[in-house]
Amino acid sequence: MSKRLFLMLSVLFMAGCGEQSWQTTDISGAMPELKFDLTDENGRTVSADDYRGKPTLLFFGFTNCPDVCPTTLAQLASASQQLDEELREDLQVLFVSVDPERDSPQTLRRYTDVFGPQFIGLTGDKAALDALTRRYSTTYSYGEEDQSGNYDVSHSGAVFVFNRHGDVRLLIRATDPMDAVAADLRRLFKDGA
Repeated sequence: MSKRLFLMLSVLFMAGCGEQSWQTTDISGAMPELKFDLTDENGRTVSADDYRGKPTLLFFGFTNCPDVCPTTLAQLASASQQLDEELREDLQVLFVSVDPERDSPQTLRRYTDVFGPQFIGLTGDKAALDALTRRYSTTYSYGEEDQSGNYDVSHSGAVFVFNRHGDVRLLIRATDPMDAVAADLRRLFKDGA
């Protein structure tokens, strides 16, 4: 192999190695842009357009969740604390309750306030929630009521990450290390992607 060919191949190889891949799951283009019409934790009707311009994390759950929701939101809060203050203030986490019967706007506000100012509670009627969960290929269902009227809600533990334009970019799973989540969020801000 000539020195010239070797040098060209080395440069190409090094350029390819320099590309940084996402540490969580890249789902760019695999799902539609962020779109919904819901009620926020202040009782206002809002749409996805109200949240454009900032990187957005979308998570489905409910405030009576005993494990997945508080753990996931606490992990996202921890990852956001690893960001510079300016980036942290530009991030928003939309917590969509799929239990509107029990999760009033006031209940959602009290719940999300625990995790930080970038956490925003949203909910809607069954039709709005069904449309949104179908849009992102996720599901939820209600368990049987016990004698006290309590019931559990099954839902996905995935977090969808959208760029500031509302395009889906990443999927965060509970098994993803929070350092990796924070690194990907920094990259999302840096790339402007």
